Amino acid sequence: MPKDYYTVLSVARNATPDEIRECFRQLARERHPDRFQGEERAKAEISFQELTEAFNVLSSPERRRQHDLELARPTAEPGSDNARMARFHLEAGVAFYREANYPAAAEAFERVVQLAPENHQAWHHLAQALVLQRRALPRAGQAIARACELNPVSPQYFKLAGRIHAELGNAEKAERYYNEAIALGGEDPTVSKALEELRARSKKGRSGLFGRGA
Repeated sequence: MPKDYYTVLSVARNATPDEIRECFRQLARERHPDRFQGEERAKAEISFQELTEAFNVLSSPERRRQHDLELARPTAEPGSDNARMARFHLEAGVAFYREANYPAAAEAFERVVQLAPENHQAWHHLAQALVLQRRALPRAGQAIARACELNPVSPQYFKLAGRIHAELGNAEKAERYYNEAIALGGEDPTVSKALEELRARSKKGRSGLFGRGA
């Protein structure tokens, strides 16, 4: 049987969008990985990812309709091969990343997001591997944007998105992501410093364009 996202969020099959959103917010606060440490944090990350996947499916009318059809149509072992392969490539990507083999890590994470496109951690890992390869920055921007979309409550994701767009020269997007990181996670000296540098560069650029000969 496919995973029942209604059970994951503890909502009824006929729950309204507002009820689904409220249950997700409550469970997300209770199970956010930042509230745990050690082994409990690792378990919380898995649980939180499952919550986010459930919310993303049930908050989309089209995907919710498809999910309802899947629940009504039992199958033998849906997606089991894909799940195993996704785990395999995820572990390989992490190992490559730790060895500083970033191109191989990025390739492995690309395979994961193809097999499990709702895995926000895989998109985040992909962005982390790509940001260390200058020519891959545009793809890194796409990857982290997807991670932020799938998990819109992670300050780490928005912080990385700000860094990537700053390096891409997208000052407005970078500032927007950095501000969201602060809104989600509170004041962060690293983010505050990055914002100051971003604004200083922007101010210097305007001065260079209009300040000479004025």
